[in-house]
Amino acid sequence: MAKNIRVGIVGATVTPGGSGWGANAHVPALQALSGYELKAVCTAHEETARASAEKFGAELAFHDMNEMVTHPDVDLIAVVVRVPLHKQLVMAAIEANKPVCCEWPLGAHLAEAAEMADAAKAAGLPTLVGLQAQSDPAVMYARDLVANDEIGEIVTVNLSVMVGAITKRGDGRIWQGIRANGANPMTIPGGHSIDALCYILGEFAEVSARVTTRIDMWKHAVSGEDFLVDAPDTVSAAGVLKSGAEVSYQLASVPYNASGTRMEIYGRKGTLVLTSNSVNIGPSRLHLAIGEENMAEIPPPDSYRLIPADMAAGPGRNVAQAYARFAKAMQSGQSGTADAPNFNDAVGRHALIDAMERSHGESKIIRLA
Repeated sequence: MAKNIRVGIVGATVTPGGSGWGANAHVPALQALSGYELKAVCTAHEETARASAEKFGAELAFHDMNEMVTHPDVDLIAVVVRVPLHKQLVMAAIEANKPVCCEWPLGAHLAEAAEMADAAKAAGLPTLVGLQAQSDPAVMYARDLVANDEIGEIVTVNLSVMVGAITKRGDGRIWQGIRANGANPMTIPGGHSIDALCYILGEFAEVSARVTTRIDMWKHAVSGEDFLVDAPDTVSAAGVLKSGAEVSYQLASVPYNASGTRMEIYGRKGTLVLTSNSVNIGPSRLHLAIGEENMAEIPPPDSYRLIPADMAAGPGRNVAQAYARFAKAMQSGQSGTADAPNFNDAVGRHALIDAMERSHGESKIIRLA
């Protein structure tokens, strides 16, 4: 492998109509890191591929995914497209024996995610999944504070995730209103936030949940037509972690004045509170109180910052943090050697989301393996 990790990305384009996450998060992340090189861009059309490659400074442009994944000058494939296309593109990379970074959600549902994870494991390929909250410095610091017993045994956790409803959308986003497509408030802001909780505190042993759609109609931004929505946008859950800590969790997509994410962790010695407008984008803020002290903000030490100090704020920062953590696995060529979340971790998160949905559908507590 070359000194730099040469990345080929599918889903970063300069044309309007897409989510923009590839261009606004992954491209700045890769450009900021000295150990990576944005080598290639793949889009659906030759013209946009060339324009995007020129815009982002990539040497190679492709409009055929199979050509990019088999190119000898591309070391890592980054899949940053709509969730329903993840499996097809990820499997193409795995079949070409290329390590893969895939955005979250990994699949449209648990079975798809498990199939991709199994294929990567069988091939022995390093993988990275876009659960960027795990790489936010404040989240990383909170995990270590808990592990080091700074606030004692965890008794109770409260997680609230309030996100703004986007009820007028064009073709680039309106597909998210369809439950089967797997990209909705429950899986994206909810998935990132509950993943941060599990990263800090450990996995769930059991969960009971209500999963509903409260805003069931959107407006198409171009045609003006009403668009029926069945994607879940409201979750209320109670659970128990494997540690025995009780968890209360609420997610809602609300019309106005969304308050973002707030995670309250109550231990026998003290309390940690983590807040963020968007926990995967960051920056998150951490407050700590020991005993009856007043809460005070505690900035993460510099050791938790893995990116250049002058990197601009925005979606690329935590993505860059994740790529920096993943470099070890890429350099060794071995799966399971990265600090950053891989496809197996994504399957665990999909399993928790699936358990919440089953709990609602079956009206019972679901115990997780």
